[in-house]
Amino acid sequence: MEHDMHQRWEGKVSAKLRNTTKEQAWPLVKDFFNLHKRFPSLATCYGVHGSNGEPGCIRFCAGSSIPSSNGSGSVSWSKERLVAVHDVDLSLKYEMVDNNIGFRSYESTMRVLSDDDSNGCLLEWSFAVDPVKGLVLEDLVRKYHVGLQLMALKMEDEIVSLASAM
Repeated sequence: MEHDMHQRWEGKVSAKLRNTTKEQAWPLVKDFFNLHKRFPSLATCYGVHGSNGEPGCIRFCAGSSIPSSNGSGSVSWSKERLVAVHDVDLSLKYEMVDNNIGFRSYESTMRVLSDDDSNGCLLEWSFAVDPVKGLVLEDLVRKYHVGLQLMALKMEDEIVSLASAM
């Protein structure tokens, strides 16, 4: 499928967390500097500026989920700034400020929502980015979908472990 290289790419994926309340899931999503604990293809993530979970803070992430744009097989990395945190509607917005993946003008939002079908909640991850040479939007959305499903499972395990430790 050909895409107009002038149109922004947008995608949205979601994952269910069963037996996990929004109030249990939100602190894990808001833990901006520790995404690597929950996102399987991320080898490392740590703060390089500011306080964790506070707007303006910046994290450095490195991993293997999306290949680096130089094609050398080197680890892909990004620096991401937390733009906004909303504790009432349980959402955060961040942007990439630097990366070796080829992303330009990247913005993303993560939200924790009610799930009316179960006693759990939903994670929703949406993004908008300028088209990336060498990538296909559908493949990128699929990577986000798979990553978020695995992240939801890790979060459920973490919440169960926290509850049993109490």
